[in-house]
Amino acid sequence: MREMVTMVVVLTVLSALSGGLLSGLRNATASKIEVQQLKFVKGPAIKSILKGASNDPIADRFALKDGEVERKFFVGKFDGKTNTVVLESSGKGYGGDVGLMVAVNVENDQIVGVGVTTHSETPGLGATAKDDPGFASQFKGMSIKDAYKVTNDGGKINAISGATITSRAVCSAASDAGMIYKKLKPQLEEKLKEFK
Repeated sequence: MREMVTMVVVLTVLSALSGGLLSGLRNATASKIEVQQLKFVKGPAIKSILKGASNDPIADRFALKDGEVERKFFVGKFDGKTNTVVLESSGKGYGGDVGLMVAVNVENDQIVGVGVTTHSETPGLGATAKDDPGFASQFKGMSIKDAYKVTNDGGKINAISGATITSRAVCSAASDAGMIYKKLKPQLEEKLKEFK
């Protein structure tokens, strides 16, 4: 009995030390991980959908609280106006979550562009959502306040051939971004004033 108690105590101490060490390591590397994500994952999508911006949208960013969640926004400046924000959302795809960056013109609530950042979709099928400019361009000019659906579901977005589930995930992520945008728009407008 005594050996069992000793074993439980030793395992508890080792587990606590390991957990603390992993937590400390995660906190110590969080900023480096964010920089790498911005450089290699989110950054290319943001720069692609904000092509022609006169500022660096990666450098001009801010965060807002949305309940318990902190959301990051990237600012785009066009024709001397700081009127575009990019926000991130995700939808459930065939192989997992599909990450989406959505750029919105705050003055007219229209989508400037969308870009897929992360996915675990089938190569050659669902993975084309990230690389097919024709698919992403369907969202441009649409109101961010709309709900998006593929044509098979009664919507206006043409699904990628053979990748309807991925197309639905992108539509779901865009709709989710719209809900976030509507909820935080007053705060976004105030925050954008700081970037003029």
